[in-house]
Amino acid sequence: MIVTSDPTYGRREFFKDSVVSVAKAAQEFSKHQAVVPEQSAPTSVRTDWLRPPGAVDEALFLERCTQCGDCAKVCPYGSITFHPQNGTPVIFADQMPCYLCEDVPCIAACVTEALLPVEGRGQIRMGLASVSHRICTAGQGCHACASKCPTDALSMDFGTQRLVVAAERCVGCGLCEQVCRTVNDRVAIRVTPFRLLAQTFL
Repeated sequence: MIVTSDPTYGRREFFKDSVVSVAKAAQEFSKHQAVVPEQSAPTSVRTDWLRPPGAVDEALFLERCTQCGDCAKVCPYGSITFHPQNGTPVIFADQMPCYLCEDVPCIAACVTEALLPVEGRGQIRMGLASVSHRICTAGQGCHACASKCPTDALSMDFGTQRLVVAAERCVGCGLCEQVCRTVNDRVAIRVTPFRLLAQTFL
């Protein structure tokens, strides 16, 4: 009874409990710190996205686009998504390519002229497909991408047993890339966005 009523004893217990609490808090903090760097590690931002059909030059597009999302809302295939940094409309060919709708509703929905009307889908220029012949299986009989190309931009050169891309016909819709992904272990055909192609000629 004397010990428990002694104020000195109470202070000792208080300090003891405080030290234990601080130690536990420090332990939890160090565990948290060990996890945070892994969680907050910067993720790489993809640059292989395409603009929707009818997109004006990139600098002008960024001026005109208001990130309203109207083009994405009317896309029947859900091909148009949004750039993770600035919210502008983009298409990731490997996820959902552009199906080149006859009426191009995305262009009709754009009221700021970031997307301009085209005479036909053959006039669309989103990018250009290129083939990695090292891993392409066209020489082994795979012509899946060529059979699905909506503009007949892909053909087989039977003399060289290689797939050929007709640049004047390719609109960069990305259907070939998606098809290749579904039938092969490695994707042999990729679409380079038009804006990146333009930069190489500057």
